[in-house]
Amino acid sequence: MNQNVAPPAGGEAWRRIAERVAAQQWPPSTLYVVATPIGNLGDLSLRAWEALVRADIIAAEDTRESRTLMDAWGIGTPLMAAHRHNEAAAAQAICERLAQGQRVALVSDAGAPAVSDPGARIVRAVRQAGHAVVPVPGPSAVIAALMASGVTSDENPAYVFAGFPPAKSAARQRWLAQWCGLPAPVVMFESPHRVAATLADMRDTLGPHREVTVARELTKRFEEVATLALDQAGDWLQAQPHRGQGEFVLIAHAAPAVDTEAAGVDAATDALLDALLESVSVRDAARVAARVSGLPRDVLYARALARKPS
Repeated sequence: MNQNVAPPAGGEAWRRIAERVAAQQWPPSTLYVVATPIGNLGDLSLRAWEALVRADIIAAEDTRESRTLMDAWGIGTPLMAAHRHNEAAAAQAICERLAQGQRVALVSDAGAPAVSDPGARIVRAVRQAGHAVVPVPGPSAVIAALMASGVTSDENPAYVFAGFPPAKSAARQRWLAQWCGLPAPVVMFESPHRVAATLADMRDTLGPHREVTVARELTKRFEEVATLALDQAGDWLQAQPHRGQGEFVLIAHAAPAVDTEAAGVDAATDALLDALLESVSVRDAARVAARVSGLPRDVLYARALARKPS
């Protein structure tokens, strides 16, 4: 392993690539939608830095949060607020600036603006006003979690991003049943004070043997990524006191395909499940049907989940 790598700052190669980026087209009257680090300050790209430096103003979800990043990178561009409570007014102000030939950069607190963060309304308004929008891609908690989980492949690259689950348990269980019934891994965000409850609801809704990847503090010093069965997730979370802290990305792995016909699930068992699902949970319906029919509980759980009314 090479331990003697010289830092690129000031090096000839670094200077050449910086000049190439600076020489690219930076048209005026353009909104630059810039992805910023999700934790590690080193993840800001050179192109993102150039866009932020060249902008006449930076529209930020939280100006205090963004000022910390700008100061760390020596970016003195003025900031304006553009969050979910003033997005309509911010969009109008940004369109006025673009009409004057200015460059405006749009950032969120971390990651990609307009992706489970404010900004989409601004992007739509700018495009409707006839101005250009240029994405400057970069760090993404969704992509980082997928990269570390190995849950997708060349043969099956599909995944679903579902954002934040509902805050209340009953609504969250319905939401999980809807999203996680899809034949693909489902990526979601969760806050530290709700992650334990969400993992418990995932276990009760999706079954104890369904796999989940728990990614916390991505790109930061205490980053952890673990893949385990849902009936083990609660114990993993409680095993270390610090594991309840930080920001979380959860990936519900796709349910394994179940050939219910080969497993012997007949019309009578389906009718029993349908009747049970009118009054009890998927888990309880599968448990009762397993006792009555003698079929495997996991098979009946998958069948009940597929048949549960949305």
